[in-house]
This record gives sequence, structure tokens and C-alpha cells, in this order.
Amino acid sequence: MRGPCVTPFSGNVLFLNRGDINTDEIIPARYLTELTKAALAPHLLEDLDLPGFTPGVSTAGIQALFSRANFGCGSSREHAPWALEGNGIRLVVAESFARIFRQNMFNCGMLALEQPPQVMAEIFAAFTGRPTRVDTDLAAETFTLTAQGLSRTFAFRLAPFDRALVEAGGWVSYADSRY
Repeated sequence: MRGPCVTPFSGNVLFLNRGDINTDEIIPARYLTELTKAALAPHLLEDLDLPGFTPGVSTAGIQALFSRANFGCGSSREHAPWALEGNGIRLVVAESFARIFRQNMFNCGMLALEQPPQVMAEIFAAFTGRPTRVDTDLAAETFTLTAQGLSRTFAFRLAPFDRALVEAGGWVSYADSRY
């Protein structure tokens, strides 16, 4: 049995200023035969076509992604959150998520946090292009973005079951502790 998750949901942020980033862009289907997060890690976002984004380079040292609407749309697969986690990214904040991708994030003990479009527009306007750090307070249900003297705190809400999955470190640990 695995113990509870102790990984903080904090670190350096990568802003992906586009909606509808799909699971094939997160981890291309040609790598779905890989069985480990480590094997998936080098291929994270390698097919993403976004101005200013360079696969492998843009994600180096990143622990959180901020994106627009419908993040994780497309084919349902756990490989997409696994590829993120294999790169040390355990937090994605977006306007909305594809339902299955969002649940796969929580099933893996990761955070998929939604913010209204106007809040995301404010975040992108204030923080894009600046080295930005996010610090998440799970107990208070807030995250704080900090960049070059600018600091803003935002609230989020977690459903009780999603919180339980995250606190347990994912579905397997949650189930092990209860069944």
C-alpha cells in the first residue's frame, strides 16, 4: 500500500495560451505502447504547435501548466496525465477540462483546477512572459502566482471525492486504504 501524497502542487509555471489542447498533443498516440511514466516523459507536448513553444525546452523545470478551455480533449487515456507526471508536472489550471482527462488527473493524485475565463484572462495578461511560480495551499483551497514582485492569490474548490483522491495520492492508494 502506498502512503498519502506528500508532493506539493507548487513550482514553476508554463503558460499555454490556447484552448482545446488535446491528449494527442499532450502525448502523441505513437507512444501509447510505453508502459512507464519515464518512457513517456521525453515526448510530452512534442506535437504541440504553439508560437514560442519548443518541446522539451519549454517544459524543462516546470511543475505546473496554465491553459485555456477544454484542456485534455480528444481520446481518453491515462497516458496524458502520466506524461505530465513523468515530467514533474502535477498541477494543471485551465478554464475547463475534458471530463475524462480531468478525472484521470485526480485518479493519479494530481490536481486539475478550473478557473472562470475572466480569471484566466487576467492571469494570462498579468503573468505570461514572466518567470512565474505557483504555490498551492490545498487546505485553504488557494493558489498564489508570483512573478517579479507581482503576487496574486486565487481560490478554487475541490469536490470531497477529488480531495480524497489527491490526499491519498491517487485512486490506487485511496482504494488500498479503504477496501
